[in-house]
Amino acid sequence: MHIIKLNAIDSTNSYLKELSAKQMVANFTVVVAENQTKGRGQRGANWEVEKGKNLTFSVLIKDVLASAEEVFNLNVLVAVTLFQTFLNLKIENLAIKWANDILADKKKICGILIENQFKSASEILSIVGIGINVNQENFINLPQATSLKNCTNQEFNKDEILLLFLNQFQNNINLYKKEGAALFWNLYHEKLFKKDIPMAFENADKVKFMGIIKQVMPNGFLQLELEDDSLQLFDIKELKMLY
Repeated sequence: MHIIKLNAIDSTNSYLKELSAKQMVANFTVVVAENQTKGRGQRGANWEVEKGKNLTFSVLIKDVLASAEEVFNLNVLVAVTLFQTFLNLKIENLAIKWANDILADKKKICGILIENQFKSASEILSIVGIGINVNQENFINLPQATSLKNCTNQEFNKDEILLLFLNQFQNNINLYKKEGAALFWNLYHEKLFKKDIPMAFENADKVKFMGIIKQVMPNGFLQLELEDDSLQLFDIKELKMLY
């Protein structure tokens, strides 16, 4: 793998996207930034980090997804890999929150943003952006965020975490190519936050309601069982979990 380290950049995803548009970039190229000024998350939200305290990076992935129908498989693969990485770091009470945030004690320690470019019917280039809260201790106005340090009361080496993730990711990609997605989907659902537990949600119209998470569909939609026992699907932009 090729790792590019930068001091400050607006977005590692944007940098890698622009670089791949200008020149041939090798598969599994990684861009890491000490400070990311315009990091992006799900729903178009900004990803704010304290300079030098956290790990923000993007990975270029080729030759993994064979078709558009497999796009969410990469989300599952990345989320499971991060979960395994944090387990190896002895982080407790972990869960995967749909679509692909990683929680510890119900607080967010990691977010993922994957952007796909369809070069042809069979060629899909993906840029996997990851932000991990590592050594930051204060999260002003972010009551649902935490860090690896807050979870363990110890300082972490960011480079070691990066290499731990990348090695696990490469192993999982090889396993995915050999065995398929079923293993990772099973792990994803096994660790899915609040699965089969009644909880409150809010839809795009700000209407609150109760539902039970049953599963995540192959296209990434969330299947909920509603109070009338009906099943309904929601996209990530259509639903907010209230917990």
